[in-house]
Amino acid sequence: MARRGETIELAVLGLLHEGPMHGYELRKRLNLMLGWGRVLSYGSLYPTLKKMLRKQLIEEAATTVVSRRPRIVYQITDAGNAEFQRLMSEVGPTAWEDDTFDIRFAFFGRADMETRLRVLEGRRSRLQERLERVQKELAMTQQEVDRYAAELQRHGVESVEREVRWLSELINAERTGSETTRPDPNTTNTGQSQG
Repeated sequence: MARRGETIELAVLGLLHEGPMHGYELRKRLNLMLGWGRVLSYGSLYPTLKKMLRKQLIEEAATTVVSRRPRIVYQITDAGNAEFQRLMSEVGPTAWEDDTFDIRFAFFGRADMETRLRVLEGRRSRLQERLERVQKELAMTQQEVDRYAAELQRHGVESVEREVRWLSELINAERTGSETTRPDPNTTNTGQSQG
């Protein structure tokens, strides 16, 4: 399983590819990237930034003063660029785990097609295994749980099924070289509305 620090490092390096940013802006962008369920605190970000400075993956570009508070602006170094490329080229289990896949996917445009395909296929395979396990558990416990627990389990199954379909669409688009359109989350495979 990937360490949270490595995931944050990948995200910081990816964001700094866009240009220099201060810690506040990095935290704001990282929280948008991580989604509502995983908020990044300053207590996680700043130790990671200090570690990255020591490893010379990033450097301080400037310090500005805003409302009497100094804001350090960070930029990526050549070593940081190399580390970002190394992290983005990883295709093993770490690349498709829940904790790292979303961050990696956010920067997929900077990876080659073969790497993208291997990561997408690995993620889909991992989810299909999870889906099989959850469906078996659901079938075994269906009679033993109340309707709300059963609904929660059904929701989990449907969420994984949706992600597997989405990954399959992305894989097909990668193989054919076509652009994907964002699927409507309210439709099924047949395109009929669920709601």
